[in-house]
Amino acid sequence: MTALRAAPPRSRRRAADSVGVPWRVLFVIVLVAFACYFLIPVWWLLVASTKSTGALFSSAGFWFDGFDLGANLRALFAYQDGIFWQWILNTLGYAGLGAALAALFSAAAGYVFAKYRFRARGIAFAVVLGGVMVPANILAIPLYLLFSQVHATNTFWSVFLPGLVSPFGMYLCRIYCEAGVPDELLEAARIDGAGEYRVFFSIVLRLMSPALITVFLFQLVGIWNNVLLPLVMLSDQRTFPVTLGLYNMYASSSSIGAPKDIIALTITGVFVSVVPLVIAFLALQRYWRGGVAVGGVRG
Repeated sequence: MTALRAAPPRSRRRAADSVGVPWRVLFVIVLVAFACYFLIPVWWLLVASTKSTGALFSSAGFWFDGFDLGANLRALFAYQDGIFWQWILNTLGYAGLGAALAALFSAAAGYVFAKYRFRARGIAFAVVLGGVMVPANILAIPLYLLFSQVHATNTFWSVFLPGLVSPFGMYLCRIYCEAGVPDELLEAARIDGAGEYRVFFSIVLRLMSPALITVFLFQLVGIWNNVLLPLVMLSDQRTFPVTLGLYNMYASSSSIGAPKDIIALTITGVFVSVVPLVIAFLALQRYWRGGVAVGGVRG
């Protein structure tokens, strides 16, 4: 029989707890410091969007001075006949629809890599991993040259189509599918007469929903914040995403005859453009935080 180990004396437990308290305090301090590091720019953006251009340069940066948010919003939405709304709609198409399709394609590719055996599968997946290592900005000029060959620059498709490919999403979906989609369940569905498309859309996509949400959010943020590719591809401001539109708006503040409140409008536009991303994260976090739902069959 294994001898029972006696519990440590109360004095020893107290000593261990007293040693652990400073580390816990230090850990909390580090977390608070990181939280402040990330939240201070958000706070500044919120405060700055409520100020007029004059107050931006004459008041404390991190505190309110008047409340001109309503006037800034009205001026922003009226800027150049409401072109800001066009930028928002363009961005929803580029980022929202693009991220949704990218998540679907990544799930399909990850499912194929995880559950099918075919020739050169390892080589193909190595190419996908290589794509994860390549920064997206490096591909802007080659993509421009490719689209220029088919006369597709300065169009919606020149920004939309590159966002449909996510090597990281394919990698993540493969790992998730291997862990969370049991082979026994797929075989049972096939025995019951389900075709491959029905298996994928009815079973696999449901089991992979946390991975899909993760890929969607990463791709949404990546496309939404991308400035270089639209800058290279687009010249008509009616096709601009909101990031490029705000960049051009700020650049025009130094031109002759530009409105005096253009800087305040730019900051307000940045604040408005962040709101959809915050809403997306808050709405989808319960699915995203669900983690990897292991769907294995227990014996």
